[in-house]
Amino acid sequence: MPAVILKKGKERLVHSKHPWIFSGAIEKIENVKQNGETVVVKSFDGKELALGAISLHSQIAVRIWSYDVNQKIDEDFFSKRIQSAIELRNKIIDYNQTNVYRVINSESDLIPGLITDVYGDFAVCQFLSSGAEFWKDKIIEILKQKLKVQNIYERSDTDSRSKEKLEERIGVLSGNEPPDLVEVIENKLKFLVDIKSGHKTGFYIDQRDNRKILSDFVKDKSVLNCFSYTGGFSIYAHSSMAKSITNIDSSSTALNILSRNFSVNDYSSDKVENIEGDVFNVLRKFRDERRTFDLIILDPPKFAESASQINKAARGYKDINLLAMKILNPGGFLFTFSCSGHITQELFRKIVDDAAIDSGRSVKIIKQLTQSADHPVLSSFPEGLYLKGLVCEVV
Repeated sequence: MPAVILKKGKERLVHSKHPWIFSGAIEKIENVKQNGETVVVKSFDGKELALGAISLHSQIAVRIWSYDVNQKIDEDFFSKRIQSAIELRNKIIDYNQTNVYRVINSESDLIPGLITDVYGDFAVCQFLSSGAEFWKDKIIEILKQKLKVQNIYERSDTDSRSKEKLEERIGVLSGNEPPDLVEVIENKLKFLVDIKSGHKTGFYIDQRDNRKILSDFVKDKSVLNCFSYTGGFSIYAHSSMAKSITNIDSSSTALNILSRNFSVNDYSSDKVENIEGDVFNVLRKFRDERRTFDLIILDPPKFAESASQINKAARGYKDINLLAMKILNPGGFLFTFSCSGHITQELFRKIVDDAAIDSGRSVKIIKQLTQSADHPVLSSFPEGLYLKGLVCEVV
């Protein structure tokens, strides 16, 4: 069988049950003929430790499938893993209120490299690793059997594919081509989602629980939604009787969908202002004009794509948080987030603390936020906890 032999002492990485083995921990690779195939991971002295998928071109050289070396990695293996992921969602999702959710969350659902999101009658898949790509055809057949939807669309167009030297792939895997916008329901609110070319797989599903939390804070408040995208937080704000809502995004396409999201919910746009522009510049303009708000949402895109970008990202996060604190009314609330996996919870908290000091305001952290429950985090895989959020009162 193809094998990966670890350097002396590196077997502790497997014992910790972390699902990744980096190329620097490998002494040699034996009998591998195809990228993504299953290999047995061995200690330096030859003890069999785990089974995983080999990636010949990535720093993450092996992603672990199982720590049972007698496990057969086959169609039945993936069928059971996918069924387990579905059963978890059945426990935590109220399908009468929500038909948009993540059903497979990669490593944290014990299927490294596979993301699957459901949008009503469509499922959207991302095959992000060589192992997931190797088993792609079998996985698609299992999803068709297990999911309640038969329309499966692929959005394997992320940076992680290039790190594996896999080509980007977008298109229909099964069933029908999705329309330009798919209408879905989240907590009984309607949203139009571009699953063919929108951010991630079309919508920030990971913010669902946080959008609901926002609802408790917005009544009679002037709300500023920065990096608004298609208005997830804004629709919740309107449904919970915000006084006014201002949205900022650099994409006219996203703002157009945002406006249509107000329409499909039969919400008036009389108290809604959309601004197309760079958030940093607009916030500075508001600061200079002394324009203030009662509640501000900061949900920026990933600022740090790699460890080398952490310092630059930290400066960006501090800048927008400082600007937001400057234009919040006394007693106003700040919902601030980072989705950069390389920015730890501790670092994000320090960034917000530093911004508070420089703002000259007293800032109280009243709630810590994270990704929605359908984005579980495997206890041995802390990297799975990528979304960090804080609710702050700015006095």
